[in-house]
Amino acid sequence: MRRLSFLILIVFSVIPFTSFGQKYENGLVEKSVALVGNDVIMISDIENEAQMMRARGYAVDFNARCSILESLLTANLYLTQARLDSIVVSDATVESNLTSHVNDVVTSLGGEKEVEAYFGKPMYKLKNEWRETIQEQSLIQEMQRTVTGDIPKLTPIDIKEYVEKTPEEDLPIIPTKYRIRQIGIYPDREAAAMQVREKLLGLRERVINGEKFTTLARMYSQDPGSATKGGELGMAPRSIFWPEFSDAAMALKVGQVSQVVETPDGFHIIELISREGDMFNARHILIKPTYTSADREKAFNTLDSVRTLIVADSISFVNAAKIYSEERKTATSGGLMADEYTGSSYFEKDQLKPSDYNMLRTMEVGEVSEPFESVDNEGRNGNTLYKILYLEKIIPSHVATFEDDYNELIDEVNNANAMAAIEDFLDEKIKSTYIVIDPLFQKCNFERQGWIK
Repeated sequence: MRRLSFLILIVFSVIPFTSFGQKYENGLVEKSVALVGNDVIMISDIENEAQMMRARGYAVDFNARCSILESLLTANLYLTQARLDSIVVSDATVESNLTSHVNDVVTSLGGEKEVEAYFGKPMYKLKNEWRETIQEQSLIQEMQRTVTGDIPKLTPIDIKEYVEKTPEEDLPIIPTKYRIRQIGIYPDREAAAMQVREKLLGLRERVINGEKFTTLARMYSQDPGSATKGGELGMAPRSIFWPEFSDAAMALKVGQVSQVVETPDGFHIIELISREGDMFNARHILIKPTYTSADREKAFNTLDSVRTLIVADSISFVNAAKIYSEERKTATSGGLMADEYTGSSYFEKDQLKPSDYNMLRTMEVGEVSEPFESVDNEGRNGNTLYKILYLEKIIPSHVATFEDDYNELIDEVNNANAMAAIEDFLDEKIKSTYIVIDPLFQKCNFERQGWIK
């Protein structure tokens, strides 16, 4: 099914800077390259954004600079109208977005000192420049909301007319959806956790006695992203880590090794490398609990017994889930699985865990699966969970209909109307605004027509 964001937000990151990577003719360093109404776009504006893109690992060529210029042209159209309409944004919104942006840049470059060296400016100056840019971004977004906010509210009659007038091949395709219940049993997590704790305490003792943390991290850590780096995570804001991890790391002195720390990802020991304000760089060793074939066999035997009762109609799946399931998020609803973000009890294939779908794809409606191993929704990768599934309903893939897919259709029409409103606004502003583009960029293959007049 085609899905588009209702608010089509254009985010521009124009970061003031004066060191260019692009070679221009005759050693050109700075000049105006476009005029939009009374606003001038300079080469430095383009190169600032190119610099930021490179900092994030993107390649930047002439075509990329053309895209940057078109983004700046579009931004100026929104900003001009926002000022005319006296649109304002709250300081709290700007400061919140600024904090996120600073954290992103500092994480990408490895610390505040690295950011200052990269941009050649002290942090306070960069923040002041970025604050102005982010305020403009916020104005652009508010202007877009204003443009799309004037769209009339749709009624069922509107949706029915849309279905009747739209050729079938242009209507959205609704993918196959599954409604599922589960009964889950966990392995003996306490015993496994104890083993992991003892192993990590042993590793901590080895570090204290002189062995290198980096060597042990490469040998034992189960975090693939940091193990090859000796467990080093890089300078980053505490907010991107689990609170338990951040609290433990920030409480350490440089070079100190923590006690065992439990997070939804597993168990860690942490060595603090450095700290700057609310950011830190640390090494860690992550070990996750592992389970034996005996754990699996015990859980499977229990699930087999429950399945036998259900298949024999001695108990309903709903009641069995309430009594036997250890996965408490679904047990109280009779095992009914629901999306944690939308609350929907229908899942598309791509929304299901691979192990769950592999079991479901051969099942019939009303069938109870054999026991199998899966994971729950905790942490980044989930915890081991043994389960059986009940396939309650399948809605086959089909062309959207008014009767069955009203919510999907109203989203589709709203998105189409929002896009049309944005397109009409930009087309009208391009036609009515005085725009001049320097010959340096007149060979750009812009996505939108009308920039070059």
